[in-house]
Amino acid sequence: MVGVPDEQAPAPRTAPAGGPLLSLALATMMDGVNAHSGAVYLLGADETVLEMAVAAGLPRAFAAPWERVGVSAPVPVAEALRERRLIWVGDEEEMARRFPRVSVVLPYPFALAALPVATATRAYGAVFLTWPGSHQHELTDREQEHLTAASERLAVRLERAVRESRPVLPEADLLAAPAVGSTAGTLGSVEAARMVARLPYGLCSLDVHGRITYANAAAAELIGVPAGRLQGTQLWAAVPWLNDPVYEDRYRAALLSQHATSFVAVRPPGDWLSFRLYPSATGLSVRVSRARAVSEMGRAVPPSGEGPSRLVTISQVLSLAGALTEAVTVQDVVELVAQEVAPALGSQALVLLGSRAGRLHVLGHRGYPDPHVVERFDGSPLNAPTPGAHALNSGVPAFFESRTELERLYPIRHATPDGFASWAYLPLIASGRPVGTCVLAYAEPHAFPTDERAVLTSLCGLIALALERALLYDAKHQLAHGLQAALLPPSLPPLPGVDTAARYLPSSRGMDIGGDFYDVMPLQGTAAAVIGDVQGHNVTAAGLMGQIRTAVRAYTTVGQTPAEVMRSTNRLLIDLGAELFASCLYLRLDPARGRAVMARAGHPPPLLRRPDGRVRVLDLAGGPLLGIDASATYPTTEVDLTPGSVLVLYTDGLVESPGVDIEDALAELGRRLGGSGHLPLDELADVMMGRGCSQERADDVALMLLRVREDGKEGGEV
Repeated sequence: MVGVPDEQAPAPRTAPAGGPLLSLALATMMDGVNAHSGAVYLLGADETVLEMAVAAGLPRAFAAPWERVGVSAPVPVAEALRERRLIWVGDEEEMARRFPRVSVVLPYPFALAALPVATATRAYGAVFLTWPGSHQHELTDREQEHLTAASERLAVRLERAVRESRPVLPEADLLAAPAVGSTAGTLGSVEAARMVARLPYGLCSLDVHGRITYANAAAAELIGVPAGRLQGTQLWAAVPWLNDPVYEDRYRAALLSQHATSFVAVRPPGDWLSFRLYPSATGLSVRVSRARAVSEMGRAVPPSGEGPSRLVTISQVLSLAGALTEAVTVQDVVELVAQEVAPALGSQALVLLGSRAGRLHVLGHRGYPDPHVVERFDGSPLNAPTPGAHALNSGVPAFFESRTELERLYPIRHATPDGFASWAYLPLIASGRPVGTCVLAYAEPHAFPTDERAVLTSLCGLIALALERALLYDAKHQLAHGLQAALLPPSLPPLPGVDTAARYLPSSRGMDIGGDFYDVMPLQGTAAAVIGDVQGHNVTAAGLMGQIRTAVRAYTTVGQTPAEVMRSTNRLLIDLGAELFASCLYLRLDPARGRAVMARAGHPPPLLRRPDGRVRVLDLAGGPLLGIDASATYPTTEVDLTPGSVLVLYTDGLVESPGVDIEDALAELGRRLGGSGHLPLDELADVMMGRGCSQERADDVALMLLRVREDGKEGGEV
């Protein structure tokens, strides 16, 4: 949900009676800043998707990959809504840097602004506008004020429509395509038409959709198609040898950037023609002439009727490919397929299936009103006569345009009745092996023509690669967490006269595993505690951390003093031949006598909070990091601990961050500790972790709190 209170109704999906609210607001907004094109999005009923309600200036096909946009998607309109501010992208380089998914599909010089359509309490949608590449790099103050005021007015009108129970429906796009007429009518006069007819080169006029509204005789002769057959069609659709996405791309580039573009194409068997496109707000003028300079160059001509797919489809595939490269976990893949792939293909529900131990299992699903329906997929044997298992085993997609088709091949008990009318079962093949099945369900009977099946098959290859990568990531993530959990104490044992609390957060970069550790050990009438940090955030660091923790326990158990424990651990680390160093703080607690003896090896100093709330950083004697000098010694410091005192032991990840002075960070930590009052130790641990719990962390964080009990009784982890 984007800033919408729970108790309010969903955002309007439908236009107040009495006028085209959205298109009028969009036209006013564009006219005030001389924008070239734009669109208004409304927030969907589930408040997770923005849906294009009206577009202006350019064919909707240009924005086909973004007709439905997830609110969390990395595209300008979604970001504008999330952050409730104007998003400005001044040129194609900035677009490529900030929004690569948009740049991949529309790699043309243009500027874009996106704004939220929202009141102070509620979000309704978003709007974007574009300008040709010749627009200045920044918006003027006047333009910003106009856009902001216009979007706010639209939000107020939508709010009024909701209050008055007037629905807001998507409206017709603002594209005034010129009517296809006669030559004289198109040019305005018979004499002008005669003049054009006498020119030695061809001329065509295209509307914003790329349809030919006029072609002179020379153009028809050069292209080799009668003028009557050209009118009302798109060049690349009417002429087989122009059925190439490159040519349509030049049309898109001209219309979006408002810069002249050109291309050359070969008319079979070997005549090269030059096409130059001159754009305006109402369409394009095309000059066609012979390109003799490249006539000797060879180029393969696609067989008649077998040209490449339309660029709109390619645009969608590119956009979805870019989205899938951003998916990290299996659930990321599920969300992207649900939010971007399924809506683009008209599907209302989907299930992603994987295989494990000879059975299908559900990786994720969306769109099924009854989750029990999806459970029927889970646990199905791979050799069962079900369409999902067959697609996974055979690697062959299956398309069922109706329930009758499905039940003709599969018994009703295996067909998984789910309330939908047609289905596509698509095998996900990556690196030559099946990794799962994608099931797309449609609410109405759905035909699957050949070109759509080809697109679905292509998309499934992209989904399979993303899913394979996500499955591997999830497996590594689980392994890392399992290893980290095995190396750290599952809980802290009770200590005589001392309460304890601990926290650990791995680095948010890499495998979520690292070398920070802590431990406490009860002894007869006393206790020992240790905290340390091994270099690195990988399995090697974690393994060495486990060895150090075990060694400290062993040396403590045999009765070594704090100084001896540190010296022995240092020698062990050197003997192991590890090329990693470790910091460490070890202490022996005697709560009955109110004292602690501490030894430090290059570790950050602990904090001590007295019962009266005063906090100080303990200045401890110490030695070098463990693993550097075999002859190093580690002097000890004795500290008085009155009942109610709290010791705070931590690793450097809690106080070190880029651009922050370590002394300032320690002072902030001390203020946090001093201002916490007499919180329970568990709550105090959360307070001390502070921002480290939510921010991206470049280092691990370990924290341990020790509080001397005032009653002197046995304590434990809180």
